[in-house]
Parts: sequence; C-alpha cells; structure tokens
Amino acid sequence: MLRGLIVVLTGLLAFAAPACAQGQPGSRFEGWTAAIIQADWRDGRGQPIQAFDNARRDLGQAFQRAGFERANMVEFSLQRDAPDAVLSGVRTAAAKATRGCLLYFTSHGAPDGMVFGDAPRMTPDVMANMVRNTCGARPTVVIVSACYSGIFLNALQGPNRMVLTAARRDRTSFGCGADERYPWFDGCILETLPNAPDFLALAADARACVNRKEAEAGIERPSEPQLFVGADMQMRLPTLRFQRAP
Repeated sequence: MLRGLIVVLTGLLAFAAPACAQGQPGSRFEGWTAAIIQADWRDGRGQPIQAFDNARRDLGQAFQRAGFERANMVEFSLQRDAPDAVLSGVRTAAAKATRGCLLYFTSHGAPDGMVFGDAPRMTPDVMANMVRNTCGARPTVVIVSACYSGIFLNALQGPNRMVLTAARRDRTSFGCGADERYPWFDGCILETLPNAPDFLALAADARACVNRKEAEAGIERPSEPQLFVGADMQMRLPTLRFQRAP
C-alpha cells in the first residue's frame, strides 16, 4: 500500500514539475541586442577617472537583472577598444539578436557632439546613421548620458524609437569628476532601474532622481534630461516589462 502511494506521488511530481517550469514567463527582452558603450574615460582636464567605467560595468549587470540576455549583450570601453571595432562589434551583435535594440552611451559631450574615444566627436548625424544601420526598424531604445546630449534627440527620432538623454541640448550634466562613482544620470538609472516596471517608468524616475540630486547640490542651471517616444513605442513600451527575481 505504502509502496503504491509512493509510486503515485512520484508520478504526480514528475508531471507537475515540467508544467510549473513551462508556466514561468520568459523575459520580454529575449532576442534583444544590448550594447553598453563607455565612450570616454577622462575628466575635463584629460586625466583618467573611473566614473564612466564603473557605469558601464554596473549598467550591464543591472540590465541583465532586468531581463536582457548576457549572450546578446556587448560592452565596450573606448579606453581599450578602437572606435571602428566598437561600431563593428555593435553591428555584429545586432545581426544575431534581431528582436530589438538597447544602445546606451556614457561619455562627455559638447554642443556639437559626444566624445567617442580618440575619434572625432560623434555628431547627431553620425549617431543617427549608426542606429539606423544597426537596428533598422526594430524596436529601439537609445540612452545618451553626456553633457549637451539633447542635441541627439531630433536626429534619433522615429516611430520605433525611444530616446532618453541626460541633458538638454544647451545644458551640461553632472558627476564626471574624479571623486564621483558614476555620472549622476547613470547613477540615477542604476538607482531607479530595480523598481521601475518598464522603460517609460525608468525615464520618469531617473529624471526625478537627477532633479533631486541637482536641487540638493544647488545647481542653478539643471541638466533637464529629455525624452522622446515614437508612436509605435508608445503602444509597445508598456508591454516590455522588466524582469524581476522572484
């Protein structure tokens, strides 16, 4: 009698285990390419700092926890990677994972472009061509953490795009000194990502975080992060929810 009961229970558990596994939802970002690009490693005087490198490393880990697959994620540092190799590496990764794109840049910026290693500054036209050639018409999120990064907003707009920048086109961003762990904008992304349900909430929460930091520091000309969401992405983004550990 006892032996028969054990056999029955064993069979039920064997049947139930695969069913439970099948019921676990997969990441909404399965098949997405994610590229985290540290495009500078120096302060305003050209001295090495750790803030950008810290951001690249920890942003990669944070987006993995949010559901992006490590196998489809690439990270580059222009301190050690040649600019052409970075562009080629991002295109190669995007050719393998074709469901969507996340491109995140962290660097210094100027009114005419973003520092891109020792190459000429990346202008809005150059970045727009890179994003178009890399991601095409697939759903695409571009985040640019740099001073004056609002200059990229118009060039990157499209119905399949969300674009978030750390500052207005005529404003600096903050936190790129030797005594900072992260640029403030990157730090706010890292602070708010664990609790944000999706990219729209992440953008709103990160902007609020930046505003708070700048108010506490008495910044007179706040950076005012900018956001663009294309028509297709307005409908899609609420369905692309970040994954959370049980």
